[in-house]
Amino acid sequence: MSTWNDPAGGFLAVSTPDYLPRARLAEIQLQRLRSVVTRAYERVDLFRLRMEERKLTPASIRGLEDLQQLPFTVKNDLRDTYPFGLFASPMEEIVRLHASSGTTGKPIVVAYTREDLQVWQEVIVRTLASCGVHRGDVIQNAYGYGLFTGGLGLHYGGEGLGATVIPISGGNTERQLMVMQDFGVTVICSTPSYFLHLIEASQAMNKPVGVRVGVFGAEPWSESMRQRIQADTGIRAFDIYGLSEIIGPGVGAECQAQAGLHIFEDHFLPEIINPDTGKVLPDGTEGELVLTTLSKQAMPMIRYRTRDVTTLVSEPCSCGRTLRRIRRIERRSDDMFIIRGVNVFPSQVETALLQVEGTLPHYEIVLTRDKGLDQMDVRVEVTPEVFSDKMRSLEAVHRKLGDAIEHVLGIRVSVSLVEPRSIARSEGKAKRVVDKRKL
Repeated sequence: MSTWNDPAGGFLAVSTPDYLPRARLAEIQLQRLRSVVTRAYERVDLFRLRMEERKLTPASIRGLEDLQQLPFTVKNDLRDTYPFGLFASPMEEIVRLHASSGTTGKPIVVAYTREDLQVWQEVIVRTLASCGVHRGDVIQNAYGYGLFTGGLGLHYGGEGLGATVIPISGGNTERQLMVMQDFGVTVICSTPSYFLHLIEASQAMNKPVGVRVGVFGAEPWSESMRQRIQADTGIRAFDIYGLSEIIGPGVGAECQAQAGLHIFEDHFLPEIINPDTGKVLPDGTEGELVLTTLSKQAMPMIRYRTRDVTTLVSEPCSCGRTLRRIRRIERRSDDMFIIRGVNVFPSQVETALLQVEGTLPHYEIVLTRDKGLDQMDVRVEVTPEVFSDKMRSLEAVHRKLGDAIEHVLGIRVSVSLVEPRSIARSEGKAKRVVDKRKL
């Protein structure tokens, strides 16, 4: 971490691992991999049983190439062992719990020891430094606080860097713009779609966005969106990557070259696999990103399938970092999508609508983008009796359905009730999501 008398913008000792020789990095990775596999084997029943099924023990890991012998971990494993079944630390050693959405309303629970939080702060400091943020900057953190990992992750990382952090969270656009101007904000942390909304609001209110750096993540966004943000505001917009199951934000980040996201490989070991066969693919080949945590105590993740589709780049970066990069993630290998930084599965919507009497199990989710913000409209068929009944009945079903979906997702979305058989049927797999956004 930086100290009070270090020059702002100078080299940070905490970023030293970004520049390690690859041979030395491999030594660190192997030592940590052996340690974390042993911890998971000894303390997590599910992982030990899967190891035993393959006739493997921690001693089977002799080199980094042996990683591919180990079983995958998937999101369903977290659901099936809810809430604490994958913990490798006793509760008296766990100092924080976070959670993200789950398909049945039950959250995905993740845990941190004190040492885990120190690692998390470290990788966020390295993330922000990579994006050109330094001590003396004023960071407006518009990621959501609470059970989600985004807000607190960036918050403590910003403080660890020595910057001034404003914990404003999301929403309340007028206040966001007021604070941005009055507090002399130089860095904005948010989803890219929300910042687009702030840009449009600032133009309408004639309050220019005066920040220098944007640190954007929690949802897919394209290079064209980056170019639009930079052209409209004059800031430099950087992509960051993370997921709650691994640690939260801080798994990877762009550098000043803006040519891919460096993975902090001393803490997270990346692989690219064929999503259909599970076979490991060589660097430079597109596939599904798989991550193994190398230093997580409370909840080690071994070969976690992220479902994010990308490419691992091993060519040297002009910034001098020796860490490999991943290409920008713009799609997933499963049906999950992200709205306002929240993971949403179509099956969650189905769970909610089936709880409301008068609805039919025929629905579609329409995704659009209005004034820079992602919008989600759930079109649901109702029974003939409800559709032909009095307006009061329709309003009651509409209200109940909106409440049920909000309860499952944690966010409020638009709901449209439609007449029976108005949604197209499919003889094969139903298409539940209609994405009209231009990412």
